[in-house]
Amino acid sequence: MRKRRRNECHVGSIRRVENPSGETAAELDLPSRKRSAERLVVGRREWIRLPDFDAGPFHAKTDSGARSSSIHAEEIKLSDDRSEVGFFTRDHYGRRHWCEMAVGGVSRVKSSTGEARPRIWVEVELELPGGFRWRTRLTLADRRRMKCSMLLGRRALSGYFLIDTARDHLMGAFDARDGH
Repeated sequence: MRKRRRNECHVGSIRRVENPSGETAAELDLPSRKRSAERLVVGRREWIRLPDFDAGPFHAKTDSGARSSSIHAEEIKLSDDRSEVGFFTRDHYGRRHWCEMAVGGVSRVKSSTGEARPRIWVEVELELPGGFRWRTRLTLADRRRMKCSMLLGRRALSGYFLIDTARDHLMGAFDARDGH
């Protein structure tokens, strides 16, 4: 077995997530991972929906200092074979939404206090106002004490967005006709 150098990365077990919005992004002249120079500018906080669960809007904090992303989760229930997870989350208005999905995996996540804990992660589709959708990983965490029920870290933002830290909700709000 060959010894890895200090800065070398092992990527054999990483699975690439396909971007279902790639064609739509090109049609609308929105950024995609293939056109690396163009990015959407988002604020330090944005409105997000989970279209698969008709849930939201969620107030999401964009945080380039965080590697992973998370969503507030309560009453987390794993299936007996640990392949599926169900949980309640709360949107911006405090409405509870039940979500059930496949478990993507379990990762050790270091909190802002430096404590590492295992967290379940799931792969979900997120939507911004205006219809831009992309898939990313979210870890399940108790975010009751946080101002935002969702955190978008570098992994979710990379390739699509630049953050304007002085402004909020640059992507706008969801239309009231959407029912949210």
